[in-house]
Amino acid sequence: MKPTRRTVLLAAGTGATAALFPASPATAGPKAAAALQPYASYWYPDSLPSGAPGAGITWRSLKAWRAADDTDLAFNAASVPLATRFTPTPANTTARDGQARIQSLVSFGPTASNPSQGSATADFYALTHWSYVDELVFWGGSSGEGLVLAPNAPVVDAAHRHGVTVLGNVFLPPVAYGGQLRWTRDLVQKDAAGHYPLAAQLVAVAEAYGFDGWFVNAETGGGNAALATDMLGFLTELKALGRAKGQRVTWYDSMTVNGSVSWQGALNNQNKVFFQAADSMFVDFRWSPGSLASSGSTAQQLGRSQYELWAGVDVESNGWNSSVNWNAMVPSGSAHVVSLGFYRPEWTRNHLPAGRTPGDFHAADDRFWTGRSLDPAKPDATDTWRAPAVSVADRSTVTSVPFASVFNTGQGLRWYEDGEVTSTTPWNHLGLQDRLPSRRWVVRTAGRRPAVTFDFADAWRGGSSVLVDGTLDAPATLDLYATRLPVGEDTVVELTHRADSGDVTAELAVATAEPAGPGQPYAYTYFPVTVGDRWGTSTVRLTGLPAGGTVHSLGVRLTGTGGAVKWRLGALAVRDQAAQSPAAPVDLRITGASGGDLRFAWRAASGAGVRQHTLHRVLSDGTRRFLGGTAQRAFFVTGLAPDGDEQAARFELRAVGELYTASKPATVTHTW
Repeated sequence: MKPTRRTVLLAAGTGATAALFPASPATAGPKAAAALQPYASYWYPDSLPSGAPGAGITWRSLKAWRAADDTDLAFNAASVPLATRFTPTPANTTARDGQARIQSLVSFGPTASNPSQGSATADFYALTHWSYVDELVFWGGSSGEGLVLAPNAPVVDAAHRHGVTVLGNVFLPPVAYGGQLRWTRDLVQKDAAGHYPLAAQLVAVAEAYGFDGWFVNAETGGGNAALATDMLGFLTELKALGRAKGQRVTWYDSMTVNGSVSWQGALNNQNKVFFQAADSMFVDFRWSPGSLASSGSTAQQLGRSQYELWAGVDVESNGWNSSVNWNAMVPSGSAHVVSLGFYRPEWTRNHLPAGRTPGDFHAADDRFWTGRSLDPAKPDATDTWRAPAVSVADRSTVTSVPFASVFNTGQGLRWYEDGEVTSTTPWNHLGLQDRLPSRRWVVRTAGRRPAVTFDFADAWRGGSSVLVDGTLDAPATLDLYATRLPVGEDTVVELTHRADSGDVTAELAVATAEPAGPGQPYAYTYFPVTVGDRWGTSTVRLTGLPAGGTVHSLGVRLTGTGGAVKWRLGALAVRDQAAQSPAAPVDLRITGASGGDLRFAWRAASGAGVRQHTLHRVLSDGTRRFLGGTAQRAFFVTGLAPDGDEQAARFELRAVGELYTASKPATVTHTW
């Protein structure tokens, strides 16, 4: 990539804070605490730089890595399997299925000191528009920290819930940014049998950590044809070994067949052998309409799809104000030419001023992914930013019962349980993110359109809820979830909701078929629900719908009296039997301690249906304080202190089911 795009990436000290859900305002403390705090993993291929690493940086060799010796593996290994997706009828007439796809290259935090399981701030790039993304690259790496990055578990878990594959990153930087050709040679070294040991290591890491493969970006100049031959052999073996484990490889348009680094901005004779050795290729930003057209043709001549080429779109600096030749990639009047590769879309967070809130971020992120209209069913034809929702059909993974969502985006200003605040500490943890509505926000009304947002001022569970805010001078129907849920005799839908202000009636909207065509509305059947000014759960039996049928969409219809209304949705659940609580976790123990910094570990009890685990502290007055949650089987808490004159702290861990039922607690104490 162009050197000017390295300045932010190579800054080692930016990004997330180190402490997760502290029980008090105490900050991460002495050196011993730093040793307890687990971080996302990063390595050099083999040899390490000369000198000593900077503060907070640990130099490691990938070649020397062994899963059995990885003391942080339990914190970093993803636990959510990759979900299967389907494509509903597009919300508009311009979005297409089966053509261009989207790859997203995101730096969620620094290479070093990136906490494994979230941190104590709500200021985080909590991506929620997964329905338009096919592949996410965990972007990062620098010559002073490490070059091979494994994605942290929360990112993988959130992506997998939405059917998105996640790739780790292998970054061999330009010489101008500290790159050394020996690191490239380390990567492609061969053993006595002619195999590539680092290829096997990369596959082993991805398998142990639970992600889906690797993005390989070789930009260190000075190579020759022999090095290119070794790189080709390495890629070929990496793909073969990875494919046996269900993994993928994406190649970045950088090194050419003669070993030099020469960004082509195209698929051509200089790089097509690497494309053939990989599953897809990111085409450098130097592309032109002509080079993309020829690239697509070349891919087809090779027996490959042109949509396995990701044309780079640099949005790091200007976001939706970037100048992009959309018709060169996703023309509106003819078949798409290639797929899109967004470079650094976390601009939607980073460009906001200090003091930004989660609401500020989601407003910007909706603008980026949906477009200026903020309604994918009604794109703004005058918007120069061709948002993904305009061109790419959304996907969903909501295909089985039970299904539930509390509309948790994976961040919050507080933590709520049953509408009550159980922690006032801001937080982020993408692994706690729900499956979220895939098209945001489709509102159909003959009157004024109310605003629909994720809101962080109140929630039923987690950190957020859906807020509909506006003047309802006509009924407004909000699409929530595209689904493929079976309907049985005992199927019920539960809505937890309330009216914050205004006079409003609500109805559950259920569609049992797809719309007549793209851009057309669902034919809903409406079921009335009771609205109050406090949180309440309405249980709706799907009476009158054909048993054995399928729910294709779930939504709500709100009707007012012409005045301003604020209506809040805290939870939605679909079930065909009474909710069952999962079995409690077993063998809860503290595996490391330094002052008020503790590592917890446990084993999941037998039985399925565990969504995540939550950890609470029981204070001396009996109050339960939420410390954090995770889909892993290990957790780190920092900044704890004795509550008054207590001699030991008591902790409770619960398994949480798909319908948000909680198990009995497993308990453990820590003596001060």
